[in-house]
Amino acid sequence: MKVVADDVDESETRTPAGSQTLLRGLDVIEAIMERPLPLNDLAEKLSLTRSTTHRLASALVERRMLLFRPREGYSLGPKLIEMGYAAGQQMHLPRIARPFLEKLSALTEDTVHLGVLEGRQALYLDKVSGTRRIHIGSRLGERHPIASTGLGKALILDKTEQEWTEFYTQGDEAADTSALALWLERMRAYARGGYAYDLEENEDRIRCVAAPIRGVDGAVIAAVSVSSAAQYMSDSRMSELTTTVREIADAISVDLGWSPNPKP
Repeated sequence: MKVVADDVDESETRTPAGSQTLLRGLDVIEAIMERPLPLNDLAEKLSLTRSTTHRLASALVERRMLLFRPREGYSLGPKLIEMGYAAGQQMHLPRIARPFLEKLSALTEDTVHLGVLEGRQALYLDKVSGTRRIHIGSRLGERHPIASTGLGKALILDKTEQEWTEFYTQGDEAADTSALALWLERMRAYARGGYAYDLEENEDRIRCVAAPIRGVDGAVIAAVSVSSAAQYMSDSRMSELTTTVREIADAISVDLGWSPNPKP
């Protein structure tokens, strides 16, 4: 059926709101998965007016999810490649990491977590409980603060000091400047060493040692951590664990395609 005109229905010519807009945007992406389409063909395939289709497609072009070429029409954009790569990493990450997490938990007798950065929080993807008779109150799918968790800090080690500050303050202009200065000083040391600690900052009497996991391009894509009660996490033991946790994180990274000694 040929789509006629922008005057078919007034409701069609207004930008749909909420979930309807989202679903139509997804329809646009799916419509050109097989091949690029010019605007008229795309509108006809979607049974939408030309103006509605143009608005949806233009918004997707702005977000780099679509590309537009005058003689070719609309095609899939580079943002979808980035998202597909990230999705692939996250989908395979828990499966690849699981044996390493179990090994680390067995070596330390402590609870081990695997997490990724999601927005401004650390999302826990996996957890292996330790054998000590202590309770670590974390669950899969839970989100924790970046600034107060070892795993969260490990996820942002490669970011700039300005970004660190933004993670710490979370938009709070009244944040304690002296506390921020101390936190930044520690972050600099963590970044130099390739690890991060939680010194009872997120949960009373719980300490943690964490290290970043890297992808093919060397960017931090996840982190692994060992958590235990403070009585088992003296400063000296945390220092000893740092090497172990980093080695496990590096081993996971290698299995994900990372090279510890990239060629120039």
